[in-house]
Amino acid sequence: MTRTVAIFTGNRAEYGLQYPILKAVDAHPDLEYRLLVSGAHLDSNFGHTLDEISDDGFTVHAEVKIEMDATSLFATAQAIGSGVLEISKVLAELKPDLMVVYADRFEGFAAVIAATQMNIPTAHIEGGDLTEGGALDDSVRHAMTKLSHLHFTTNQQATNRILGMGEEAWRVHTVGFPAIDMISEDRYATPSEIIERLGLDLARPVVLFTQHSVTTEFDRAAEQVAPSLAAMKRLAGEGVQVILTYPNNDAGGRAIIERLEAVRAEGRADIQVHRSLGRYLYHGVLALAADPAHRVACVGNSSSGIKETPAFGCPTVNIGSRQDGRLRAENVVDAAYDVDALVDATRRCLFDDDFRAACRAADNPYYLGNAGRKVADVLASVDLGPALLRKRMTLKGIAENGWFQ
Repeated sequence: MTRTVAIFTGNRAEYGLQYPILKAVDAHPDLEYRLLVSGAHLDSNFGHTLDEISDDGFTVHAEVKIEMDATSLFATAQAIGSGVLEISKVLAELKPDLMVVYADRFEGFAAVIAATQMNIPTAHIEGGDLTEGGALDDSVRHAMTKLSHLHFTTNQQATNRILGMGEEAWRVHTVGFPAIDMISEDRYATPSEIIERLGLDLARPVVLFTQHSVTTEFDRAAEQVAPSLAAMKRLAGEGVQVILTYPNNDAGGRAIIERLEAVRAEGRADIQVHRSLGRYLYHGVLALAADPAHRVACVGNSSSGIKETPAFGCPTVNIGSRQDGRLRAENVVDAAYDVDALVDATRRCLFDDDFRAACRAADNPYYLGNAGRKVADVLASVDLGPALLRKRMTLKGIAENGWFQ
């Protein structure tokens, strides 16, 4: 009997990472997907990326509107509450056999709460990762892990952490990073498409920039992005082509967007501002770095700078604390919120040929291969009996000179 799998996506980056899973579920003879789209996908202020999903050929079965003004943590808490209410209504109508939710976003947190409290077996992708730099992501991600019934991790360290949380071993599957599936299939823009659509001169250096707010410091978002934008302007004045993209719709995001729009208003030919490049163009720009003739760097504090750039050998400047603790390859240079430090780090990524060669040769800690197919196979074969819903804690809490398993 064919199983129905509800798949939830709440923003552009998350959807790009879920694409291989959606494709694998759609192709599996024993599975059918039901796609729930929410969050920034439905907001024209963030590029209305619902269009990207349709262009990829997927059917959107439900649009779940979650109000979020991206200015405060009060708004985030309200969004989680309204998300639970709206998502539960959709799930009651669709009656899926399983639910799939990704990573650590507040929209996904709402989806996990709704699904698990309705006794819908829920699979969580990318649990067990660490981001210790002041964002709320770790707390949300680990809470989603404890609520969920199946776990698909991107690396063995993450698997070990989930086992350390007391989850049963049969629930945990180390599948690798799903986005690398499509990267390995060259599903991204070609250099000629990039020239046509972004107007870049590939003989000149290119910086792709995305900086999100740190949610425990959301009121400092404008202050923290200011030196980054000053550094990008200085580099642009030296002949570097800069592409600025919008942050997520988190608390503090609106303040960053206002700074980006102020740059756009300057009308500089050497700096572009985009609400969303879309996965196809975004990965296409990063892929330029594989050719030594192209000088490309990823700059910001997005997880894509840590997890996706190694697949392209692209040098990365990681700004601030947001990705602290994240497993990373040797292509990442850390920099503080300081103009000179950011300029120096970016120059290294663009012009230090020894470092650029080391980036192209660096091992990718997230590559295992065929992650989407592995997830789909488990979803199609796992026993949907009561044992799946009945969570058991493997840690016994035995006391002997302290607590241990």
